[in-house]
Order: sequence, then structure tokens, then C-alpha cells
Amino acid sequence: MKIHIFQIKVNDGRREADPEAVHELADSISKVGLLNPITVDQEYTLIAGLHRLEAAKLLGWAEVECMVSSLEGLQAELAEIDENFVRKGLSKIEYGELLLRRKEIYEALHPEAKNGGDRRSKDFRTKNFRSDSAKSFVQDTAEKLGVTPRTVELQVQAARNLTPEAKQIIRNAGKKLTNQTAIKISRLPPGQQEEAVSQLATGAIQSVDEYCPVPAEPEPAEKQAPEIPPEPPEAPEPPAATSVPEAGYYPTIKDSVADLKNPDKDRRQTPDSYLVTLSYFLQRFCQSMESYTGPEYDTVWPGLTQTYLDQIQQKIQSVHNALDEMYNQIERKVNNEGT
Repeated sequence: MKIHIFQIKVNDGRREADPEAVHELADSISKVGLLNPITVDQEYTLIAGLHRLEAAKLLGWAEVECMVSSLEGLQAELAEIDENFVRKGLSKIEYGELLLRRKEIYEALHPEAKNGGDRRSKDFRTKNFRSDSAKSFVQDTAEKLGVTPRTVELQVQAARNLTPEAKQIIRNAGKKLTNQTAIKISRLPPGQQEEAVSQLATGAIQSVDEYCPVPAEPEPAEKQAPEIPPEPPEAPEPPAATSVPEAGYYPTIKDSVADLKNPDKDRRQTPDSYLVTLSYFLQRFCQSMESYTGPEYDTVWPGLTQTYLDQIQQKIQSVHNALDEMYNQIERKVNNEGT
């Protein structure tokens, strides 16, 4: 049906039409006509076809062919977002924010797909998963955009985790910063994103891998913790032992270290020195692991899909296997020596 052009309402906040694309479309319509009607809802609010509407206005049309859809509310907005994806000129930030909004709407319309739609859903875990259940947001979006699910996951992760300041710099940089760069920036702690992306935009660094956080300035003197008085000097250490005690081990690590520092000591490995070095290695290893569970990663956890969790579990298991194998080797050699 034909509707008067000025009866068609366009929602506030909708991305403006590209003038160049409107002129090209108007030229095509003037030659071959309007091949695809504009889509509006029951109240004549535009759902899809902004460029076609603007082209019709440019041509001076009073009316334009429309298809009145029964879609309302979130379904209408979802259709509008899907149409925006096919338009050229979307920036990386606009594209990511559209994906985030599509995720919100899709999961509101399909709550059964909110937990992944398959392996992570409650129905799947209780073996009540039905083949006609809604696809997950990632699956549905990947099919509609013609990309891989992994691409959708990464772009949503970047859009969610980037700070407003980092987004603005990326937006201003245009094509200078790639999607991969935006994704890497989003994995940095929020306090480092703006600094890193600024250095990239100005050419101070060429990749995120080159970024080194600037050390934080010391707090003003009045805010610093009061100085702790120095501890009294320790008593001089006793002379280092030159041999392993009869018991086969040293009473303390300190005694063992003193023995290792002894310049006259036989430098061949002993059971005690072996235990010291191994304990030091394992202690450092455990301390390193703690750095991957700190609060700076709070924004990362929501973006971890089951695929990520499976990979993390595999890598941790490989560490378990390596430690077990090391112990088994030691045990075998001990037993062989004893036979």
C-alpha cells in the first residue's frame, strides 16, 4: 500500500542515512522504480528502508510504497538493527554497539537461548534439550551476517569491555585502527585502555603488544602510609655448614641457603639443595597463577563462553599432567636407585 511520505515516522536516535548512498539510490529508483517497499509498523513507524525513504523524498515523491508489518516493540527494533548491519559506513564502534543491542533484544525475545542455547543451557544439562529450541544469539547472528560465531563473540566482547574513552578515540581514528586492535585493547584493564589506544592513534606504538603501562606516580606524602621503623639488625649468621647433617636434611631453609652460599662446598646437587630450588620454582609458579584471577579481570569473566572454559580447562590439565609426569620420573629414579 502507498503511504504519504510525511506520515512515516523515524525513531529518534536512529543512525542518519548516508547522503552519498541516498543519491545513488535515488538515481537507481528514478530509472527502474522502487523494487522493494519500505517496511513500517502499524503506526507507520519506520522499521526498514531509511535510505529508500530519503531517496523518495529527494525525488519529490508525495507517497511511497510500504509494507505494513505486524512486528512491534522489540521485534521491530531487531528487524531495524538487522537492516543497519547491511549498510555501508558503519564504524567498528557502531557495529559493536549494534551487536550488543541485538544481543539484549534477541535474548529478551528468546530467554531459552540466553545461556548459550545449547551446551550451557539448563535444558541441555538436564538432557531435556529440544532440537526446536531457539538458536543462541551467537549462532543466529553469525548466520545472518555471514561470519563465524567466533567473530561475533570477539566483537561483542570488545564492545562490552571497551571503556567510553577508548571507544571515542577508536571512533575518531576511523580506519587507522583495525577490528583486531580494538579487540586486543578491550582485553586490557580499563585503566590502561585509553593510554594504549592513544599511543596507537598517534603512532607512538605500532601494535598493542608494544604497549607498556606507565608506572603510577607515588601518592602525595600526606596520603602515603606512615613509614615503618626499621627492624633491629639480625644477629650474624653462624658459619655455613660444609656438609649435610646426619639426619639427611637441614632444620630450616635458612640453614640450607647458607650451605649453598658456602664457597668451599661441593657444588654437586644434594637432596636438600634440590628441594630448595624446586620449592622456589613451584612457589613462583603459584604466585604467577594468582595474577590471572585478580579483580582487573572482572570485566573479562562475562565474555568467557563454554569454548573458552574448555580451552582453559585443557591447558590447566596439561600443567597437572606435566607435574604428575615429573613426580613419576623422580619416583621411578628413586626406586631404581634403591634396587
